[in-house]
Amino acid sequence: MENQTSLGPIRNVAIVGSGLVGCSWAVVFAKAGAAVRVYDASAEIRAGALSRIARTLADMREAGLVDDPEAILAQISIHDSLDAALEGVSYVQESVFERVDVKAAVCAEIGKRITAGVVVGSSSSGLPASSFTENVANRDRFLVAHPVNPPHLIPVVELVPAPWTDPGLVPWLSAEMSRIGQVPVRINREIEGFVLNRLQGALLNEAWALFEEGYASLEDIDATVSQGLGLRWAFMGPFETIDLNAPGGIADYARRLGPLYHSIASSRTRPRPWSAELIEKAAAERRQVLPEAQLRLRADWRDRRLMRLVAHLRKEE
Repeated sequence: MENQTSLGPIRNVAIVGSGLVGCSWAVVFAKAGAAVRVYDASAEIRAGALSRIARTLADMREAGLVDDPEAILAQISIHDSLDAALEGVSYVQESVFERVDVKAAVCAEIGKRITAGVVVGSSSSGLPASSFTENVANRDRFLVAHPVNPPHLIPVVELVPAPWTDPGLVPWLSAEMSRIGQVPVRINREIEGFVLNRLQGALLNEAWALFEEGYASLEDIDATVSQGLGLRWAFMGPFETIDLNAPGGIADYARRLGPLYHSIASSRTRPRPWSAELIEKAAAERRQVLPEAQLRLRADWRDRRLMRLVAHLRKEE
């Protein structure tokens, strides 16, 4: 049997780092009924957190994803010190800048302040917890809880323990994430990029290579995913996809197309880094389609579209 921790339900949460991901996490926990205490070292970012969260909740109500945004917002408080944010909480979601030195410094401060009963999940996108918690007090209470941005709309959370993480924390946090409406993915041991970004990276690297070699424009490569692969991937993963794409299921698909995919993979034996020139060319093409000043507006459009998709998928469950 798995080593289960005696921790109870998550009722009081601290969010450390109130950027886009931190604010989204605040919505997740508050929507589930937890009291959420938010802190950011930047007074400017901290000051704008509640208004960002309020706008998100208003959009969610319009999409039919929440009924009472005011009640959810009332569950969230902003604090001007780490000590105040951590007071009385049982779970901490660290969501600071994705850099080892920044995370190590923040986790060191959190580790000094928590008791043995508090759990700390990091929103790290690809940095393993061992890279920034090795010298942290109470390091056995830390693990990665990596969301997909924005977590209030995309529910997957990768749970990745460090070698020294208490073995009972992953099954406990997995159950808690399920309870509050997220979809936990348990990664058995540390690997750079975890699962999601390794899968995404494989697609991205091939997309960059096809663009660099002149096979297709960014727009056409994007359309291949958004109007092709992505439509299925909105509700099923790659293994279920191929299981349904051959009369005899996954084994039949592998017999038919396995050699093709092996040949494709073999053609990329020496992957190239994304060069400055390539990035500049891609950026120029994107800026013709979407000026930089409109990036935030387009991201808001994305989130509203996601809300409608999430609402539709929930109705179809």
